[in-house]
Amino acid sequence: MSIRPNSIEARDVARVLHPYTNAVAHEKVGPMMIERGDGIYVIDNEGNRYIEGLAGLFCASLGFSEQRLMDAAYRQMQKLPFYHSFGGKSHDTAVELAERLVDLSPVPMSKVFFVNSGSEANDTAIKLAWYYHNSIGRPAKKKIISRMRAYHGVTIASASLTGLVNNHRDFDLPIDRVLHTECPLHYRYANPGEDEETFATRCADALEQLIQREGPDTVAAFFAEPLMASGGCIVPPPTYYEKIQAILRKYEILLIADEVICGFGRTGNMFGCETFGLKPDVITMAKQLSAAYQPIAVVMINEKVYSAVRDASGRIGTLGHGFTYGGHPVATAVALETLKIYQERDIVNHVRSIMGEFQSGLKSFADHPLVGNARGVGLIGALELVSNKDSKEVFDPSWGVAAHVGERALKHGLITRALGDTINFCPPMIITKAEIGEMYARARRALDETYAWLQAGRPAAAA
Repeated sequence: MSIRPNSIEARDVARVLHPYTNAVAHEKVGPMMIERGDGIYVIDNEGNRYIEGLAGLFCASLGFSEQRLMDAAYRQMQKLPFYHSFGGKSHDTAVELAERLVDLSPVPMSKVFFVNSGSEANDTAIKLAWYYHNSIGRPAKKKIISRMRAYHGVTIASASLTGLVNNHRDFDLPIDRVLHTECPLHYRYANPGEDEETFATRCADALEQLIQREGPDTVAAFFAEPLMASGGCIVPPPTYYEKIQAILRKYEILLIADEVICGFGRTGNMFGCETFGLKPDVITMAKQLSAAYQPIAVVMINEKVYSAVRDASGRIGTLGHGFTYGGHPVATAVALETLKIYQERDIVNHVRSIMGEFQSGLKSFADHPLVGNARGVGLIGALELVSNKDSKEVFDPSWGVAAHVGERALKHGLITRALGDTINFCPPMIITKAEIGEMYARARRALDETYAWLQAGRPAAAA
């Protein structure tokens, strides 16, 4: 496809540096310009209509045309378009949202700290873990443990937590004091013949061995997404979190739950912590908090952590951390309206009523010659592609097989996301059973065409 001179696409190539994009390839093919949204669909500037199979970036829970959220933003713009929360200042929607989140929390929480993104939330959680341990007289407890294939963001600290190689390469990451333990994906990392229970025990043992090698008195916190979404929709095996949490309690290590993607109904409960039985000290949230209509995220801390933070700020004279736009009045107003919609429309029960259709449709791909594993929970899932179903051998990364599936899906009016060897599905939570069926029908056509492309020796992709 040639890029027309002076077109919006050409102007984009000339001036916009895109995240998670091959800049060299982008200069040749240009951007896909999305112009408007309608329910679970988005429409490009040529009028093509697509099912948004990833809810944007795991976030547009109420689709792309929810008028109530637009109205909430407009009303707040007229009333108070901006104010900050530095120096003890506040405004009503920030207070109301904090109250609502504490009431909704899956475990008792004390305070809410407002930020603007999941990356900022996890970065803040690291700083608060260090602040906490300094405050209680344990200054050596500074190391943070994450997991291989985890995704916790892209700031310097949160990208260090992220356990994906392309988030580290040439960025000089990870920074020191950040460690990674085993990924709990049974399909890919279990030993031959190892059942899920034994695998979960081995993962827990590996964590404890890491803590002991590093020294328990040096480990501050363990970060966990309840379900590891961007790493390939990794659903931990039964008993995994039970075993992990026992170890964290034994060594007095904080548990920080990253609910950035799982939170607000995605897994069939309001929070992923409920689905998987986590009892964290700190919870980070973003994305579906405002249905993605405004950038907002939060860090919630329990009373144990708050007490130490309070005491330290008293000694120092301030809590020297914060963001200009944290708790922005328009963002908090939209988030409040989002939570009202979730309650009024009983979004959790809606998810439960359709997630059987979603998961059974996902599992139906297990018979496809390209699919090694179909996995998920609630309204999130992924297909792991393999070149050999028996040996689980992966495709040569240079072939771009998953990316090719994504490209073919676009031709059939479906936006997904290829992450490594996986094709991810995380549609808006307002999706219907019929729309789920159509989404999967389009995905199957893309897989079939990719299989034919491979069988033909990977000729140049047809338009």
